[in-house]
Amino acid sequence: MIIVPLGVASATPTLTRHLPSVALWREGSVFLFDCGENAQMRMLQAGLKRSKIEAIFISHFDVDHYSGLIGLLATFQLQRREKSLHLIGPEGLKTYVEWNLKFAGIETSFTIEFTEVDEKFEHAIVLDQEDYFVEARPLEHNNFCIGYRFQEKDKPGKVDADKAKELGVIEDLHFKALKAGDDVTLDDGTLVESSMIVGHPRIGDSFAYITDTEYSANSVKLAMNANILYHEATFGENLEEKANTKGHSTAKDAARVANEAKAKLLVIGHFSARYTNPFVLLREAREDFYPTWLASELRPIFTDPLHEKGIIQPKVYLKEVSEENSKPAPRDHRQSGRTFRGRRTSSDRGSFDNRRRPETRHNGYRTHDRYDQRENGYRSQDRYEQREDGYRSQDRYEQREDRGVRYENRYDGNSRYQNRERDSFYTKRTYGSSQPSNRSNHDPNNQDENSIRGTKHITPRPRYDDYDRF
Repeated sequence: MIIVPLGVASATPTLTRHLPSVALWREGSVFLFDCGENAQMRMLQAGLKRSKIEAIFISHFDVDHYSGLIGLLATFQLQRREKSLHLIGPEGLKTYVEWNLKFAGIETSFTIEFTEVDEKFEHAIVLDQEDYFVEARPLEHNNFCIGYRFQEKDKPGKVDADKAKELGVIEDLHFKALKAGDDVTLDDGTLVESSMIVGHPRIGDSFAYITDTEYSANSVKLAMNANILYHEATFGENLEEKANTKGHSTAKDAARVANEAKAKLLVIGHFSARYTNPFVLLREAREDFYPTWLASELRPIFTDPLHEKGIIQPKVYLKEVSEENSKPAPRDHRQSGRTFRGRRTSSDRGSFDNRRRPETRHNGYRTHDRYDQRENGYRSQDRYEQREDGYRSQDRYEQREDRGVRYENRYDGNSRYQNRERDSFYTKRTYGSSQPSNRSNHDPNNQDENSIRGTKHITPRPRYDDYDRF
């Protein structure tokens, strides 16, 4: 059994979070818990086939939990699906689906088997198959909301083949009967009991899906001894009052349910958009229940990692974005794709934060001819001389009145040092030209030349111009 979060946002999608939806993969079949907007696209990106969906479970009728359902059903029709589909949810689900399909003029080529539960129910088995079943219980939310538990039925123990042969069991029919728990009488009249050659049954794996609820006793019942408990953690502890008003849980509430239910692993999701750093919620949950993970979109969670790893592999990588690292990077790093003095480009590092800016090179200073006067005119003077924060301004190299005086006083007439510092200060390439100035003919006392060079203005490129290069 593999759990894949497709959307971990609460109510409002963000740059890196989509609306609620969780996929469960089991032996080639897929079960979808809630179907928020864009859920089917997230399935493709997660490496899951939409055609493998056996059932969809809707928790409640908040729009963010079912807004992707009709689009997914329309895709099934376009793919000419023939296998029947189970749709489980609150009363009114059938009316909603049938009205929308009729409005869109869609006649499905497959059968939809609806299972609806009313608000007065206490417990129900909403789907029962040979190897598994799904139970439902009501939760504590402002709107009628359902929690689900997917439970594999216990599997037969392993058969001791050597002992079976000693007892005379050789026919496949007898082996199947013994493995099913039935006693077998052989042709010679010998009675072979199932317990003699079959080991103890193996308990099936379980998954509990609990979202949009305050702390509830039914949440504990659904999560009892679950291998994986997916529980909402919309708010942090400091917003407990708001969580109770909205009918949601805090990270502490999720941990409390996991503790009381003795769950093996707690996965928290359904984060409010105010939490740009969900690790705050993770820390709060782990204070009370340490085996807690953050639900990360498209990252599979395994009940048996040894045998399940590699079965599902995401097709895309979702990079976390923040305000600090979402700003456009230095254009020469990003666009040219080349390295400077052996360093990797930004595309190799994959992060805006760790770029070494030209003004912080290892030798401590930046020369104009390296970045400002490249022959292709790529980096212009405005990048460093017209920054809004005023950190690097034109007077750094051309208008510091005390620079010459300082060095003259320092070396006391030593012409070698004076000339070197003076030359390095005044010798520059003319802006917009690919040819350097003639050092031997340069006159630092030439006011016309200095004034022209000092007032040269290059129109800055607008910031939005950088975005079309991602």
